Amino acid sequence: MADPCRVVHEIPPVYDARSRVLILGTFPSPKSREYGFFYGHPQNRFWKVLAALFQSPVPQTNEQKRAFLLERRVALWDVLASCEIEGASDASIKNAVPNDLSPILQTAQIRAICTTGAKAAALYKRHIQPVTGIPAVALPSTSPANCARSLESLCTSYRMILNFLED
Repeated sequence: MADPCRVVHEIPPVYDARSRVLILGTFPSPKSREYGFFYGHPQNRFWKVLAALFQSPVPQTNEQKRAFLLERRVALWDVLASCEIEGASDASIKNAVPNDLSPILQTAQIRAICTTGAKAAALYKRHIQPVTGIPAVALPSTSPANCARSLESLCTSYRMILNFLED
């Protein structure tokens, strides 16, 4: 394992006034940081899950992914603004600094906040929920490390977000 290094989140959140569900990951992986967008690792199933939920093709480019989210009223960001981390290991996170969700919450009428994975859920509950007062729905990780969950199982878990997108 590499020594942990302090990393600052540089990918801006995706949201607009029409967003209704906010999905928060933990922190961008090295691949995501390299690609400059969320869930950039080719083995991560996040985009496949959302595409299946919305019965759409999987968006490929960062621009397509951003448009896909906004068209479906989904906001996307991460719990942490910076942390010390070894590679992509959420378990190695230390000295976490949370993101300020107030710009999103003041702009959009967010009906549900969801976290992807146990670490994102724990960090949200510890650092952000005391500020927002909004509990998050913990969804399973779409990471390739969570190979115990099938794509079908992930889609079943994520389907609940559809309830918050309807008018």
